[in-house]
Amino acid sequence: MSKGVTPRSKDYSKWYTDVVQKAELADYSPVKGCMVIRPYGYALWEQIRDFLDKKFKETGHVNAYFPMLIPESFLQKEAEHVKGFAPELAVVTHGGGKKLEEPLVIRPTSETIIWAMYKKWINSYRDLPLLINQWANVVRWEMRTRLFLRTTEFLWQEGHTAHATAQEAEEEAHRMIHVYQQLCEEVLAIPVYVGKKTDNEKFAGAENTYTIEAMMGDKRALQAGTSHYLGQNFAKAFDVKFQSEENTLEYVYASSWGVSTRLVGAVVMAHGDDQGLILPPQIAPYQCVIVPIYKNNTQKEKVFSCVQTLEKAFKEQHIRYFTDNRETVSAGFKFNDWEMKGVPLRVEIGPKDADKNGVICVRRDTGEKYFQSIDSFIASCKNTLKDIQDSIFQSRLTFRENNTFDVSTYDELKTVIDNGGFARTFWAGTSEMENQIQEETKATIRCILFDNTEESGHCVITGKPSITQVIFAKAY
Repeated sequence: MSKGVTPRSKDYSKWYTDVVQKAELADYSPVKGCMVIRPYGYALWEQIRDFLDKKFKETGHVNAYFPMLIPESFLQKEAEHVKGFAPELAVVTHGGGKKLEEPLVIRPTSETIIWAMYKKWINSYRDLPLLINQWANVVRWEMRTRLFLRTTEFLWQEGHTAHATAQEAEEEAHRMIHVYQQLCEEVLAIPVYVGKKTDNEKFAGAENTYTIEAMMGDKRALQAGTSHYLGQNFAKAFDVKFQSEENTLEYVYASSWGVSTRLVGAVVMAHGDDQGLILPPQIAPYQCVIVPIYKNNTQKEKVFSCVQTLEKAFKEQHIRYFTDNRETVSAGFKFNDWEMKGVPLRVEIGPKDADKNGVICVRRDTGEKYFQSIDSFIASCKNTLKDIQDSIFQSRLTFRENNTFDVSTYDELKTVIDNGGFARTFWAGTSEMENQIQEETKATIRCILFDNTEESGHCVITGKPSITQVIFAKAY
């Protein structure tokens, strides 16, 4: 266990906060409920952002930016939307020393301001589809906050698209939830269940909400990303019509979708241990850290000759690296520091290693420590990083599968929830039954699975035949 970090088995919540702060990912802001994202934490967000931005552009989307201040009257135009966000709104009533004629809401999400602009930009079927994403901050006045997972202000991306047909908008919503699945599984090494939200859990103002649900280290669920088919709700609220090829006026169809900095928290909770972070190489700001060890200038010259060989190779192979040449702290301090920060591969070079033209390698995921010649290390480094990425994903997949239980009765469901884990079952119940289960177990239906493990069964509550499988779990 790393010094100063609460063991996960003792207090998982405190462990999480300890790791986030000691790994220098984030700190508390003077403004209650807000956080300061530190450079190392922001570097994780940049890896997420860069992967997604590339995917968005590959699928035809472009970036734009919309104001963070929204006229309060805009939110009133879509009844379900404003009802869903009303308790979380931050409202500006004064500006320039004077009371505003109309209060302005700091965006909790941007559907309303964006659709006000779409009314100006969309006139004909030739203007469609309109595929826009924005990278922004949003504010939701949360009562209970936790670094990265739930804060008053957070960073995210939000895509907002307009289409000529319902089919196109639905296809867009499905396409983007699978982009998020790819992000989680290929970059963050977190397996996810993909599915549809129930009416109780869907986004305010949406016809359908699609979600990816991940299992954290304490066996709770985390909603890692959502995508929404909005139908014509916002188009009708803002009177956004287009002239069709048949020369008729039609309301457009819409989707929206987003992920946020809570994914940084997901990486911590999914992979971390009592020593700190464990970062998959794909998201790690530094995939390798070089720690030179020496006592005098003669040893330093010898060691740094090897360091320079490694640095040259890392640059050529586009491996993200950092050389820790701090002279004010011990080698042991550096080892603990980079272990806390979860760097996938640590490379130690002392004078004896340099004499043998080799390095000591330490894997963060397994703790394995071994000697390797420099030439051999350089030749195999890419493959080692890939193996670390794959191994971390497989360990999380095994963990999830070992803690996902098929249940056929309500008593079995309650036992799974009490003991921790996901309960997979067939469902043909009502929203009222769903609410009752939540009251009694604190668990919710995380998603209606896209992919069933069995073709059919019987509802865990009603006993009726069903072809719909769902995941129940307690969630963040």
